[in-house]
Amino acid sequence: MNELIQLLPKAELHMHIEGSLEPELMFKLAERNGIELPYDSVDELKAKYNFNNLQEFLDIYYQGCAVLQTEQDFYDLAWAYLEKAKDDHVVHTEIFYDPQSHTNRGIPFETAINGLYRAFDDAQNQLGISFHIIACFLRHLPEQDALDLYPKIFENRDKILGIGLDSSEMGHPPEKYQKVFAQAKKDGFKVVAHAGEEGPAAYVREAIDILQVDRIDHGNRCLDDDILTAQIAKAGLALTVCPLSNLKLQVVKDLKDHPIKTMLNKGLMATINSDDPAYFGGYINDNFYQLAEAVSLSDDQIFTLVENSFKASFLPESIKEIHLKALNSFGSHE
Repeated sequence: MNELIQLLPKAELHMHIEGSLEPELMFKLAERNGIELPYDSVDELKAKYNFNNLQEFLDIYYQGCAVLQTEQDFYDLAWAYLEKAKDDHVVHTEIFYDPQSHTNRGIPFETAINGLYRAFDDAQNQLGISFHIIACFLRHLPEQDALDLYPKIFENRDKILGIGLDSSEMGHPPEKYQKVFAQAKKDGFKVVAHAGEEGPAAYVREAIDILQVDRIDHGNRCLDDDILTAQIAKAGLALTVCPLSNLKLQVVKDLKDHPIKTMLNKGLMATINSDDPAYFGGYINDNFYQLAEAVSLSDDQIFTLVENSFKASFLPESIKEIHLKALNSFGSHE
């Protein structure tokens, strides 16, 4: 089973680039930039990675962002992820980044996007990994902050394919961001939103009905509403599911309880992704390995999840077909 997972070419659709900042690189960048971290060692930092909820994770996540100061820092961050993606046979990735996590601490918008884009462009040429970049708004901040930032995103639309919504979910329903999402849709951006990770099924419905998302990030709690679940399945709206994140943030208490099989059985286009792999214990193949063992995924189910990753991507249909044909060369499934 693990051999099949390793062999299959795959797309990753839910990965926060800041969440791939490994402790070793965090210390290296801190030293490079003369920043003193509140930890004496990598081991001490890793010991903090026992989270009881999303907010506890976010507190340390934003703290880690402080070491990202220069365009080269963002390049190095992205390249470190891309090398791991290459090892996991990821051939296409659609990554999130949080502009406000950087502009709000005085880092120019261009510093982050230029560093990230240069790394991904180099990886497309050198590693054979295609990419899209999605700029996410921090939902705990007022919508006006997003509206103020939006012109910068629009100016960089040659580098940014879509916008997303992340950060603290509870108490920050999708409807809060209706105006900026409507503008982004009007301007031709793809739009996605985190919904139904800790928040209720109603947040998933808002993301669909009010924000008119092209894809749902997480979406676990949609299963609490049978009518909503059926609607999502009928519409072919994908869920970017993150098993190890769900476990680490106690969305599920045990990976054996993960609802991935229920999602597939209900006809949902579920995909597997790593979310914030440096903090949650593994990159995309680790998520597949551990989930497959915990819930006894069949080869056909693994194949379907990988197939879904290409179908749910924002690649042109002609390119999707090329990837799906390559995937099918590894064997058929019914």
